[in-house]
Amino acid sequence: MTAFHKRTFTLGLLGTLLAAAAPFAMAQAFPGKPITIVVPFPPGGGPDLAARVLAEKLAPKLGQAVVVDNRPGAGALLGAGMVARSAADGHTILLTPNTMVISPHVLPAGAGSGLDVHKDLVPVISPATTPMVLVANPTLGVTTLKAALDAAKKSPGLPYGSPGNGSPMHFAGEMLKRAANVDLMHVPYRGVGPSITAALSGEVKLLFTGLGGAVPHIKSGKLVPLALTEKKRSPLLPDVPTATEQGIAGVEVNAWYGVFVPTGTPAAVVTRLNKEFNDALQLPDVREKLAGAGLDILGGSPQVLADFMKADNERYGRLAKELNIKAD
Repeated sequence: MTAFHKRTFTLGLLGTLLAAAAPFAMAQAFPGKPITIVVPFPPGGGPDLAARVLAEKLAPKLGQAVVVDNRPGAGALLGAGMVARSAADGHTILLTPNTMVISPHVLPAGAGSGLDVHKDLVPVISPATTPMVLVANPTLGVTTLKAALDAAKKSPGLPYGSPGNGSPMHFAGEMLKRAANVDLMHVPYRGVGPSITAALSGEVKLLFTGLGGAVPHIKSGKLVPLALTEKKRSPLLPDVPTATEQGIAGVEVNAWYGVFVPTGTPAAVVTRLNKEFNDALQLPDVREKLAGAGLDILGGSPQVLADFMKADNERYGRLAKELNIKAD
């Protein structure tokens, strides 16, 4: 081998080693600047609350500021796309409910600007799940699911609200329509906060929503709980039966929250983020705040979230066709 070839070989080998070491070096330097948690829904809902509670605890552990950036739109795909297109270095994170997985099945093609949530994002952790509940404005004059269904039969087209087209709550409403053979009209809002405001004002008499946002208004008597869309009752509302308990089978929907980073993020960064989120979820004050907001704390490995994504993609893809759920 000539001196020239030896030098070329050495430089090539050095380049290969440097390229292989780059992700490790990046992980060692992480985080090197403030971290942004993108929430693809307006402030005030469960995802926003979870993000802010966790951001407060992550900041001192990571040694950087952690800020929450609300980017609602396109059934969570707007914010998700923003994260997917960001630098794959762990400094831009997505915290979203499972609406993101459902939206591609109900929105028009291209609504996510080419985003493939299964290929363009990497699971980090599912920090929590949340039960869903059907509530009524007191002026409807009902206190049970049966009474609400009777009212719907007397007034075909009775409106029910949800936090948005294609949300798990929207699916719950359409599943109830099918299971009980009633005519309800879906009224979508832009997030949990606006939908609860509509129910409180009487703009809609019925609302499917996450338990956390509804509990304070249930306890104050401003909203009446009718049924949980779960397999079992919630400790937060132990006296409220499930839809199945009240004779309406097939209305079982809940929501999970997921934390994601862009595809290409170094595995060591994903592992670090997973650890820090898991550690934060074990803190007593975090558990108290999340539980008080109606969230069931989960955590665990990225695979838990990956399994959720796969199961929901299959289930909601099928239900969207069966229930003819579409969103503009």
